[in-house]
Formats: sequence, C-alpha cells, structure tokens
Amino acid sequence: MPEDRSNENRPSPDALLEHAEREGRGRLRIFLGAAPGVGKTYEMLMSGRARLADGIDVVIGVVETHGRKETQALVEGYEVIARRKVDYKGRFLDEMDIDAILARRPALVLVDELAHTNAPGSRHPKRYLDVQEILARGIDVYTTLNIQHVESLNDVVAQITRVRVRETVPDSIIDQADDVEIIDLTPDDLIKRLEEGKVYFPNTAQRAIENYFSSGNLTALRELALRRTAQRVDEQLLNHMQSHAIQGPWAAGERVLVCVDPRPGGAARIRYARRLADRLRAPWTALHVDTPRSAGMSEEDKDRLATLMRLAEQLGAEATTIPGQNVAQDIVRHATANNFTHIVVGRPTRSRWRELIEGSLTYDLIRNAGDISVHVISGTERDAEATSRRVKAAAEQKQFQIWPYLLATTYVAGSLALSAVLDQFLDVRNLAIVFLLGVLTSAVAGGLWPALYACFLSALAFNYFFLEPRYTLTIRDPESIVALAVFLAVAVIASNLAARMQRQAVAARSRARATEDIYLFSKKLAGAGTLDDVLWATAFQIASMLKLRVVLLLPENGTITVKAGYPPDDTLAEADIAAARWAWEHNRAAGRGADTLPGAKRLYLPLRTGRTAIGVVGLDNDKQGPLLTPEQQRLLDALADQAAVAIERIQLVADVDRAKLAAEADRLRSALLTSISHDLKTPLSAIMGAAGTLKEFAPDLPEQDRAELLSTVIDESERLNRFIANLLDMTKIESGAMEPNYALHYVGDVVGTALNRARKITSGHKIEVDIPPDLPMLKLDPVLFEQVLFNLLDNASKYSPPGSTIRVQGWADNGSVMVQIMDEGLGIPAQDLERVFDTFYRVRKGDQVRAGTGLGLSICRGFVESMGGTISAANRTDRLGAAFTIRMPVPTEAPDIDNRGEETSMDQL
Repeated sequence: MPEDRSNENRPSPDALLEHAEREGRGRLRIFLGAAPGVGKTYEMLMSGRARLADGIDVVIGVVETHGRKETQALVEGYEVIARRKVDYKGRFLDEMDIDAILARRPALVLVDELAHTNAPGSRHPKRYLDVQEILARGIDVYTTLNIQHVESLNDVVAQITRVRVRETVPDSIIDQADDVEIIDLTPDDLIKRLEEGKVYFPNTAQRAIENYFSSGNLTALRELALRRTAQRVDEQLLNHMQSHAIQGPWAAGERVLVCVDPRPGGAARIRYARRLADRLRAPWTALHVDTPRSAGMSEEDKDRLATLMRLAEQLGAEATTIPGQNVAQDIVRHATANNFTHIVVGRPTRSRWRELIEGSLTYDLIRNAGDISVHVISGTERDAEATSRRVKAAAEQKQFQIWPYLLATTYVAGSLALSAVLDQFLDVRNLAIVFLLGVLTSAVAGGLWPALYACFLSALAFNYFFLEPRYTLTIRDPESIVALAVFLAVAVIASNLAARMQRQAVAARSRARATEDIYLFSKKLAGAGTLDDVLWATAFQIASMLKLRVVLLLPENGTITVKAGYPPDDTLAEADIAAARWAWEHNRAAGRGADTLPGAKRLYLPLRTGRTAIGVVGLDNDKQGPLLTPEQQRLLDALADQAAVAIERIQLVADVDRAKLAAEADRLRSALLTSISHDLKTPLSAIMGAAGTLKEFAPDLPEQDRAELLSTVIDESERLNRFIANLLDMTKIESGAMEPNYALHYVGDVVGTALNRARKITSGHKIEVDIPPDLPMLKLDPVLFEQVLFNLLDNASKYSPPGSTIRVQGWADNGSVMVQIMDEGLGIPAQDLERVFDTFYRVRKGDQVRAGTGLGLSICRGFVESMGGTISAANRTDRLGAAFTIRMPVPTEAPDIDNRGEETSMDQL
C-alpha cells in the first residue's frame, strides 16, 4: 500500500491558530535576568533608544532606576507617562497609569519589574495583568523580569537561595512572549558590582553578598535563566516549523521519543529513554499508536500497556496516544512534526517468516526515520514481574441476552417479506442483496453473534424460498450453489466488519464516559482544600464508577487507620486490618483476590505516588471471588493515581504550614528569651543595686543621693511593670481574649490622658499637639486607645534625639478620624515598614543597639484592629523621621460636639 503523505506538507492547524491569535496584539519582549543588578533595566532602555532612533514612538510607562546614575541618564530623552497616586493606609504610592498609556497609545511602552504587585485599589492586582491589557490594545511592550519570579521555578529558587519570593508571574506570560532576551552577567562581575555599590547601598550589599548573592547561588540561578530561555526558544522553533510545514528534525535541541507497545521489554525501553533524556538534558515523550488491531488485544496486553504508560509518566515523560493505521509511518510522522531527534524502539521479536509477511516495525522505522537517530534496545523479560498483576481478575460476566437474536430474526423476516414482493420484478440472484441488508442491520444492532445467526438464517431462507426447487433445501442449479456460497461468504465478512465497527463504537463511548468522569474527578480534587474533602471525593468516585464499597486508610501514629468510606464504614475485622497494614508497609496488594492474606473480606491496594505509598484503598462487594475485571482494574489505577497525588498535595501543604509554625514558634521563643534576658534582667539589676545601696549606706548618703536611688527604684519598677503589662496584653491578643469596652469618646481627651501618662518618658522632647475641637466622637475603648498612644509616644522618644519635637495631630478624612504621631529620628528602613508591627521585631538604632522589647507596636496593631481601625507606618516626606497613622471609623450616629473648647496646643512638656 503506498504511503499516504497528503497531510505531511500541510501547516499545523494549532500553530496557525496560535499565529492568528497573535494578530492584532502587541509584541512582548521580556528582558530576563538571573538576579537583580545584571542590567535588565539598562538594556531595556538601550533597546528603547534604538527604537527611538528608528522613528518609533516610545514612552516609559514605569522604570525604577533605584538611584543608579547610569540608568537615570538613560531615562532622559524619553517621554515619561506620569504615574498615578494610590492612597494605601494613609500613604500615597506611585503606580503605572494604564489609562494614560492607553489614551496616549504609543507604538512601544517600557514597563519595568513585570512581577510587581500593584497597590490595593488598582485596576489589576499585578503589573503583568496591566501589560496584558496594553498588549490587547495592539501596543508593544518591553519589560524586565528576574528568574526567581517565574511561578514554576519558585520552589527551586527557594531551595537554592533559602528565600521564598512572594511576587510571581505565571509561566504562561513567558510562553506568550514574542522575544525573550537573556541578560547575562557572570557571578564574579555581579558581585563586583554589588561591592562597588552599583546595585544596593554598601551596608545592604554586604548582607546580600553573604546571603542571597553567593557565587553558588548566582551560578544556579544563571543556569535556570538560561534553561528557561532555551525552553522558550525551542517552543518558538517548533511552532515555526509546524506553521510553515517544515519537515524536521532540526537538531537545534534534543528531544527523545520512546515507542510503547505491549511487547516484552517495554519497561527497559522506557528506562533507557529516561536515562538518554537525562544525559541529553532533553524533554521526552512516550508514544503509543492505537490501531484497529488494538481492540483485539488480550487483557494481559492491555494491562501491560497501561502499566508501561503509567511508568513513563512516573519517570517524567509526556504520555501520548495517537490513532493510526501504519505504526511505523505514524511514529515517524509524529516525530518529524514535533522535532524529535531520537526514537527509542525495541528489537524485532517476530520470526523471520512473519516479518516477511507482516513487516517489522523496527526495520520500517530505521528505513523511514531520515535524520532521526533510532535506538534499538534489546529489552528482556526481566520486567515481566514488574508489569504483571498480583491481583486475580474477575471474569467478564456477559449474560446471554435473547433480544438481539429476536431482532435478527425480525430483520431476516422483513428481508424475506421484501424479497417476496421484489421476486416478481427482479432476478433471484439480486434478492441476496436484500437479505444482506438484514444481516448488516443485525450486526450493527446486536453485534457479531446475532449477525452470524442472521447470516445463516438468511441463507436458509434464501435457499428455501427462492432457489429452485422452491420450498426445499435442495439446490438444482450449480449456479445457484455458487450464488448461495458467495452470499454466505459476503454476509459473514460484512457482518464481521459491521460488528467490529459496532464494538469500536461501543468502546469509544465507554472510553469517552470514563474520560469525562476522570476529568470531572480531577477538577473536584483540584478544588478540594482539605484532606477530608479529598478523601470523601475519592471514596465516592471509586464507589460510583466501580459499583463497590470503598474504605480509605491513611497512616497515623505508626499504624494505618480508616479515614473515609462510602458507604460510611469505620469498622474493620482483624484480618482486614492485617491486610491493610501489609499492603501499606510492602507497597503491594493484599486481601481478597491477592496472593497475600486472601482470607480478608476486602481487597487492599496501596495508594502511591512517585515517591512512596501514602495510604491504602479497600474494596469489597456482596459477591464471591475476585472483585475487579481487568478493565475495572485499569480504571481504578487511574483514579488511585489522581487521588494519591491530591492527598500528597494536601499533606505537603500541611507539612509546610507546620514547618512555618515551628519556625515562627522558634523565632518567637528565641526573641522572648532574648527580650526577657535583657528587658527583665536590666531593671531588676538596677532595682537590686539601688535597694542594696540604700540598705547598706543609707545613713551615710546625702539626701540628694538617696532621692536619686529611690527614683531609680521607682523608674525601673515602672519600666518592669510596662514590660510585664505588654507581655500580658500580647497574650490576650494572641489568644483572642481581647474584648474592648466601647463608649463614645472625643479623641483629644484620650490624647491628653496619654500625654500626661507619658510625661516622664517624653520629658527630653518638645511635644506639639494639633487636635481640632470639632472632630466627631469615636466609638472606642479609652483604656486600649490610651495604651496605643502611650506605646507610640514611647517609641518616638526612643528613636528620636533629645530635644527633638514629637508631633501629635488629628483630622477628619472621608468618614474616619486620623491620628498621627511623628518624630524627628532617622526614620524606618523601607524594608521594615510592615515588619515593625511583627511581634518581637525591633529596628536597630543608629548605635547598633536594639531598643525596646519589640512588643509595643505589635500591641498597637492588635488593639487598633480589635476596635475596628487600622494603623500604618511611613517615613516623613518633609524631613527625616517616622510617622505612625491611626485610622478610626466614625460611628454612623455620632453626636456633634459644639463646645468642646479651644484647640489644644502644648509647646513643651
């Protein structure tokens, strides 16, 4: 039969569709770097200048220069779209103005830091979504991205650098990019830039070199960036070849294809393909060609094929099944269309004379492969044990049904009646076609055996009623004998073909239903957020699809226990418990129908992933003997694999959460011990020293010295009391026992009380107060709010120099009352603006000595949020210093205050 190449020179419809979808969209170029500081922004600006020189309309949407002079110099000469201001917790943040860009409609816009998270209240939560909207309007975009922000590499980067990056970009963004330009810099050159202060400030750069920017980390990140870029380039090459109908392979990148069939040695071929792909660092695919002969495979062969495809998936391959007629031609066609450079196939196993008659897949591949390398593997029978079942299969129970034969009889009777009418007009030999129609109808409706029954019944009717002598089974004319024989042969062949098509249609419908059920099951598992949801969905799905009772058991405290079941059942006999434990410990089937502990009521199968067994599924019904047919066993394997992965995912998330909690508990424990050792021991030492001196030398001390020692005792006692009170307050907040005692209060009264209480702490500073008398009343707990203000005043006095001014001001803002406390210290480092409210977190003072316990601001946030407000930290914009802003909502029915008095003004306390 001549080879059909009618479709080989046609462009791929998928590639053409992808090309069509890009029409009308802007082009996206990503400047990808391995780490900050490699020069992505610089290169983006240089590329933009080149486009400007070509007369292209280029504007800057957002560019972060980070204070680098050479980068700032490149910005000059560009048209810069002004950023918009976004109010977030009392702070105004600059964000890219996407509406202004769309209204300006340039040909190209430069957008820095693609992974940036936009401020709350922006149109999109992420900057890459802004970029997608700009591209959809037909505007080209140049943007920058670091490899650690790619979603699929997030865990890998965290493992390498010990730093978890929170801002990520989906891989689909890189896949949509028209160009990915790698900005590469050697680790030594990047570290040199860091030491020269060209990336971070000197003190920050030194910490970065010691932690994130080590030579080993940078080398690993560099390899990740190069590989991700190469992967995208390979995808673009494949798309180009498919859209232009270019016959491959182009060996620009290696790809491995392993042919999978039920022949012995399949596991050896798959493992060899995995090793080959690892050596070449190439992607690999396991391919099976589903031909019409596949429907006639034995159950053993079907089991072996399913096991081999699962093995390939577990080893990291992409498992693919394609329909076809000529296996060798279809494999080569698939390999050339997808740019595979290596094909792995098993050695010929047929005898020489069968190869001459039926052909050899291996030799046909070698002859037709062209430039593709063909690896012939002499697989042995050693993997037979790995691919054979250890569970007895239930026999296919097909009950005899009489109705197909009754229908066949009806169709033959109808053909007989029609032939009796046509006998008056047609030659008797033409009537055989009418009977053949009845045979084909019987094959389509009932299958092979009813069709054969109709075939022989039609032959008898045709002979008895229409061949001379009529109404006997004797045939007088030799031509009639030939006609009857030909009719019988044609009827048998036609009925066989029709029955085969009917079987294939039934099998296709069955596979479609099973595929749909498995797809819906996978969606259900993907949406499950708890282990109980996953277990319940798994038990219900297996029970409904296999018509069995199901129990699921997971390890707990060194043993295996029932976690779910359908119908619900949490009791197991001793034999079942032993079988379940054995199945889990040995990662093999046990119980009913298995080789081990067959006396158990249920059959227990391990739920396993690529790493290990994570649980056991138990199955039973009311019938005797083996539970599952081979087809049901393969279906159960598919369901169990998905369930095992979902269970492992939930368990890994729980493990990560427990690890985070343990790490946080260790951090808090360490901080608490450090705080107690300093903040508890220091005042106690001062009190003991002063008290001891008074006890021993009081008669000999001047009155002024005794007064100072007594004052020290009192001051340190108050300091100790504040520390203990903070610990108690933090305990209440953490336990959720904080219940504010609400009442309507004027905020100026609470401010005055707090200032009076903090008089001694703030004695070395000037205090300015600006609280308007017409502020609305607030619903708050005055004791808690006073403590918040006291802690903020205490913090301001610690972090600002003596003689500086601490300002307390308030104002009304859009249904809220704002209270702000500002100091004139050095301010808060940008990276600490949110962390200052964490428990036991303390910002270093200028003399590198930690001040305070790290509890005051955490208590402030807890108290304010418990009263329905918010608190934020920022640096002053008019001068050095920090500003803490409290926002409290105004009650809907707050009374007006007409005669509150004059505005409070205190120049110095």
